[in-house]
Amino acid sequence: MTTALYGPDGFFTRAAEGPADHFRTSVHASPLFAGALLRLIRDVDAALGHPATLDVVDVGAGRGELLAALHALLDTDPAPGLARRVRFTGVEVAARPAGLPADISWQRYVPEHLTGMLLATEWLDNVPLDVAEVDAEGRARRVLVDPATGQERLGPDVDPADRFWLSRWWPAARPGDRIEIGWPRDVAWADAVAALRRGCALAVDYGHLRSARPALGTLTGYRQGRQVPPRPDGSTDVTAHVAVDSAAAAAGTAYRIISQRAALRALGVGGGRPPLELARTDPAAYLRALSSAGAAGELIDPAGLGAHWWLLHEVGIELRGTMLAMSELASESSTQRRTNVITGAPAEGMA
Repeated sequence: MTTALYGPDGFFTRAAEGPADHFRTSVHASPLFAGALLRLIRDVDAALGHPATLDVVDVGAGRGELLAALHALLDTDPAPGLARRVRFTGVEVAARPAGLPADISWQRYVPEHLTGMLLATEWLDNVPLDVAEVDAEGRARRVLVDPATGQERLGPDVDPADRFWLSRWWPAARPGDRIEIGWPRDVAWADAVAALRRGCALAVDYGHLRSARPALGTLTGYRQGRQVPPRPDGSTDVTAHVAVDSAAAAAGTAYRIISQRAALRALGVGGGRPPLELARTDPAAYLRALSSAGAAGELIDPAGLGAHWWLLHEVGIELRGTMLAMSELASESSTQRRTNVITGAPAEGMA
């Protein structure tokens, strides 16, 4: 999986194509997503006391689409104070894309000693991992794959580090179950969060929790906008959902896990249709509002992008009283809040 995604001719390192040619994320779906993140960035900036330099780092930046969108929003900001203080950095294995604004830096590794906002939108699902399957004797064995054909076979037993992670985060698997061993993602996320001196780290991704792990796994592929078998030959995006609670506990700091639907609604992305009266008084404004409502609906659709999880860590700050504080989710029913918002302390994990 590592070679297929990040090798010399890997899916993410090819110069000719970008990820957006193969799959659609929240960033690509609508500028409303970047607008919501900018509101969160403003909250983080305020919680930090408006520092002289505010880092905004996008890990797994693709071709810079999110940073370019945030940059454009700040360029038109009527209050330019934040724009003058923001330092944008894209972190990606691919070369710097053409046309990116010159003041967005581009590098291969997460910079250290950050003060501000660290973002990772659909990055963790592409951090390579091993897949195991439980055999008839109940042993978890690695799944080996031929890159040329995609044909799979069972290999040796998983190693002790894998077994330790499985016992904590993916227990009670039955013969035939497939398991996606998530500790490499935990390490990657913990390392990224550790680069943050003060501020907020946010991962956005498809995922699952220990209480509802998928018995058959989630490993799949995407190519040219279609879901395809996950052949690791460099031509295909190979991805698996994230064990979000495991990654949360690994970071060593308090966290909040929120559904994208709840998070975006708290940040002002509602998806409500404009009133019909507007169609009579200002037809052009009505059409714009209707288009925006459709885009918002896609972002918060619980059967689609709205099913993403937002994993939020506050490092040296508190966002209480801001848009993503739990009190801001009061519009959800108590049952929905239990589903949509999970909090945890660094030593607790998700028991």
